[in-house]
Amino acid sequence: MHGLVVHHVRTGIAALNVVSAALDADVRTSGIDVRFSRGREETVRAIEETRADGATPVAAWSFYSTDFSAAAEDLAWVKARADALHLAGGVHATAEPLETLRAGFDLAAIGEGESTIVAIFDALARGADVRALDGVAHLRDGRLVTHGPGARRPLDDFPAFNVRYGKWNAIEITRGCVYACSFCQTPYMFKARFRHRSVENVRMHVRAMSREGSRFQRFVSPTSLSYGSDDASVNLEAVEQLLAAVREEVGADGKIYFGTFPSEVRPEHVTPAALAILKKYVDNTSLVIGGQSGSERVLRETRRGHGVDDIVSAVRTATAAGFRPDVDFLLGVPGETREDREASLALAERVVAMGARIHSHAFMPLPGTPLRDGAPEAIEPPVRLAMERLESRGAMYGQWRRHLLAAEELVRRRRTKLAERSTDS
Repeated sequence: MHGLVVHHVRTGIAALNVVSAALDADVRTSGIDVRFSRGREETVRAIEETRADGATPVAAWSFYSTDFSAAAEDLAWVKARADALHLAGGVHATAEPLETLRAGFDLAAIGEGESTIVAIFDALARGADVRALDGVAHLRDGRLVTHGPGARRPLDDFPAFNVRYGKWNAIEITRGCVYACSFCQTPYMFKARFRHRSVENVRMHVRAMSREGSRFQRFVSPTSLSYGSDDASVNLEAVEQLLAAVREEVGADGKIYFGTFPSEVRPEHVTPAALAILKKYVDNTSLVIGGQSGSERVLRETRRGHGVDDIVSAVRTATAAGFRPDVDFLLGVPGETREDREASLALAERVVAMGARIHSHAFMPLPGTPLRDGAPEAIEPPVRLAMERLESRGAMYGQWRRHLLAAEELVRRRRTKLAERSTDS
């Protein structure tokens, strides 16, 4: 018998809620005991408690690339104090399985984790070799062995959160993204296509949360107004069916947040018709709009699929409908010039004057993306000063300074890996 210990910290919390819940969705693995730990000390205790109860502990970890170093440090600390089989999943384990395994993890889950974790626990129960499974990577004599990604299943096949243990999170309504922006990990982990959770399945999840007293509903989507669509078109009928069902479940006192974190909207999707539907059902008064750049060239080369005029139009339309636009801007993309950054600042000032706020980001070379080997362009002092002035006016917010530090670490690790590969060859 095996038990699951979930290292329930940082950016991996929602993903671990989902994969732990997947066990109960399959008759082969339902009922497996799960312990959630909120730090490395609790992880050690949970491993020891699992073993004391007569079960062999499997510890599950999930983290973004920016959290890899912290996760590796926690892993080393835990392994020095307790014995378990350590499984890493998520976008970083998928993009960099060799680095993940060399950090000390026993197995890395490649791709989507729901099917893989069920297969792992089923194999363990049968005494089969988990290393032979699709979706699982391991080291053999220091070299990576993998059988490719795990199965991609319809979202309705697995829960969006863990009801049994009351681990709630925003409901993922769409997975994958057809736009495949060159700096984003989502389409390269989940493929450049949309898969949507059905309205009835979303309704079931909202009902479960409402029974437990939750009045707030948020949704996970790379582009929320793409719900129900297979391509770049917008299916407003599907969006309204979804929101109407959620409103029916939460009632007049419930709160629906859609088109804001973590479900931004694309600029070209912000139309009077779309916003009329949002006004009818949602409670958020702001919209997060993915603008990213004021340079037509940068938008084109990063495969954004929209232009500067779309950003301006989205801000104008949103403010006219009574929403405050929060526009994402990304600076420092490889190949971006000072003129490109100045164009972004000029656009930022323009949309701020129209009633928007700027949500600032600095480029990070995320593993698994086409720009993973790219070095960020320096954000020169005059541009930084202009950003700080926007912040001082309350017109800009965001974590761009922290992103700069994270980018430095990502570049350093990438160069180390490339040097090691060159030595090995």
